[in-house]
Amino acid sequence: MAAHKYSRQRECIRQYLRSRIDHPSADMIYKAVRMQYPSISLGTVYRNLAMMVDEGQIIKINIGDGVDHFDARTDEHYHFACKECGKLMDLPPMPVDHLDVMAAGGFEGKIEGHKLFFYGLCPDCLKARKEAAGSDRPEDTSREKAI
Repeated sequence: MAAHKYSRQRECIRQYLRSRIDHPSADMIYKAVRMQYPSISLGTVYRNLAMMVDEGQIIKINIGDGVDHFDARTDEHYHFACKECGKLMDLPPMPVDHLDVMAAGGFEGKIEGHKLFFYGLCPDCLKARKEAAGSDRPEDTSREKAI
């Protein structure tokens, strides 16, 4: 793998990703980096992201929403995707290495790793859903009847 010469724009993209925990898309990164480098093109952002993914500096995550998300955190960790708002977040560390062993048990090939995503409702959407369900209930008017 050939070493690439230093690029201020690439470094800006890298620093932006390191400052985020929300796994932004290329478009989000482009809009943020344009604040500092107004002449940067979306193509330049995509090329730099692809280069950093290829070099293992960042990871690309696709959760099936048609958008690639990027993460500066390259250690082994798992993600949660909210089905309601689309938020993508890291989950706390958990020991799931046994999945590779279990999967390899009935497989004649060689398993070298896995990607694991969890789906459901994020805490904000779950809270909103509970609040909405609570507001749909008829109000208790027993006090009003007593007056």
